[in-house]
Amino acid sequence: MRSFLTLAALVPGLLAGLGACAPAGAGAGAEITYGGVETRLLDNDLVGFDVAIAGSHNRAQVTAYATCAAAQYALIRGYGFARHVRTNVTRDGAGLRADAIYLISSALPEGLRTIDAEVTVADCRERGIPTV
Repeated sequence: MRSFLTLAALVPGLLAGLGACAPAGAGAGAEITYGGVETRLLDNDLVGFDVAIAGSHNRAQVTAYATCAAAQYALIRGYGFARHVRTNVTRDGAGLRADAIYLISSALPEGLRTIDAEVTVADCRERGIPTV
């Protein structure tokens, strides 16, 4: 009986903790609005992307948007891969802005943060994240 009472006392705290795992902005009526993408060619294969979302303060969502834009841009330019260089995220009213830089290439670049452009664009479409 004692262990049942201990477990019953823990359940509300565990459920509250699981609720904290939900993405920011997720929930009833929460809708993310994707702003446009500004692209800056910094060098032949180095590209900057400025993206914005409204309706969320979840960094992962705005970074995913930048990644989707970079993957589509790589395909448009005839490249198959990109490597993430850096992303700066800032709050912007009811949303976030990301300033991301990617290296695009025809061959798989060295590094840990590489993306296959075709696979990434397909994943973005499946998740409802717009591309360029």
